[in-house]
Amino acid sequence: MSRRKSGLGKGIDALIPSGNEDLTDSIIEIDINDIEPGDAQPRKSFDEEKIAQLAQSIKEHGIIQPLIVMKEGSVYKIIAGERRWRAARVAGLKKVPAIERSATPQEVMELALIENIQREDLNPIEEAEAYSRLMTEHNITQERLSEIIGKSRSAIANTIRLLNFNDEIREMIINEEITAGHARAILALESEEERVKVAREVVEKGYNVRQTESLVKKILQEKTKKKEKSEESTAEDNTFSQIEIKHIQNMLRSVLGTKVKMDEAKGRGKIIIEYYSPDERERLIDYLTKG
Repeated sequence: MSRRKSGLGKGIDALIPSGNEDLTDSIIEIDINDIEPGDAQPRKSFDEEKIAQLAQSIKEHGIIQPLIVMKEGSVYKIIAGERRWRAARVAGLKKVPAIERSATPQEVMELALIENIQREDLNPIEEAEAYSRLMTEHNITQERLSEIIGKSRSAIANTIRLLNFNDEIREMIINEEITAGHARAILALESEEERVKVAREVVEKGYNVRQTESLVKKILQEKTKKKEKSEESTAEDNTFSQIEIKHIQNMLRSVLGTKVKMDEAKGRGKIIIEYYSPDERERLIDYLTKG
């Protein structure tokens, strides 16, 4: 039976020895104070309660999976395992097991993103910022990013769109007051004021995603109706009355010397000029086209 291919590429496994190589020979003990978070870390917030729980586990069982680090001058930068490093500090460890590897800045960023996605450690905004950073700093296309992390291009595009929100709604997403599903529904609204108003209502009333979609749909439909009504009203304001139409018809008839009919509704219509012979047709054309 063939092995199922991973949806997230090689991930951190690309940095860990494989085959017959003895993993224990690759692990080194590093002073915890000589280690720093990596610059490519997409994760910005760490749940202190979960860090404390992991610290307790580390006290009892140690660190099962070593950190992946890269040497930069006199310090080691974390490629993968920042949460374990933070928990180890809380647990009071002086040294931590790690595997030292070298990688390009792009590889470091890709691997840090993959690890966090695999562990579901990123909130939607952090994920969106990481995608955006990879694309802008390393000129990675959405297609290439899709291959790297094993997600569809549409899923990536929808995640990046979350960066269109202002800080207030971003905080709601980060704090899990609304989900990415709620946010995508709210994005259908054009103005920032409307988005914030709806987001606050969703939080206040505890709407689920389907209810949020219905609310946004209702707002958009009302705006469409209001716009159509406004356009109809404007058209009606610009429409001649029957008395005015009759007056214009008589005026044109006097000027052109032939029967003229005018039809109009809601500011749109047509003017029909009649003629009864080729000569009269040429006369009217000549009159209407002269400077």
